[in-house]
Amino acid sequence: MKSRDGLIRLKRFHVEEKRRRVSQIEAMIAEFDRMAKELDDQILSEQERSGIHDAGHFAYPTFAKAAMQRRDNLTASAGELRDQLAAAKAEWDEAAAELAKAEAIAERDGAAAGQRAVGEARSASAGVR
Repeated sequence: MKSRDGLIRLKRFHVEEKRRRVSQIEAMIAEFDRMAKELDDQILSEQERSGIHDAGHFAYPTFAKAAMQRRDNLTASAGELRDQLAAAKAEWDEAAAELAKAEAIAERDGAAAGQRAVGEARSASAGVR
């Protein structure tokens, strides 16, 4: 029974670890999206300031070009993180299923052991009479 308790604790740890990983990825995606939005605002502001909206124009602001590149990189990174998030959620679900299975087995074994103990107690008390 002790080994089963250790196994359940380990499975719970794995589930919690997977949950933390999902939370971290979600936070990173939110942060990247927020930063990309800020860069969009800065790009628009720079375009309004310069009066040039065509990125191909020879006088297009260098800051706006750099901000666009950074925004595009952040957007691409957020997309890759979304793929990682899907995989992390699948791992979390799998770990939760393994935990539920281990808990069900432990509960079943505990119930069977309890019934055995009751049966043994009845046998012992019947033999005493």
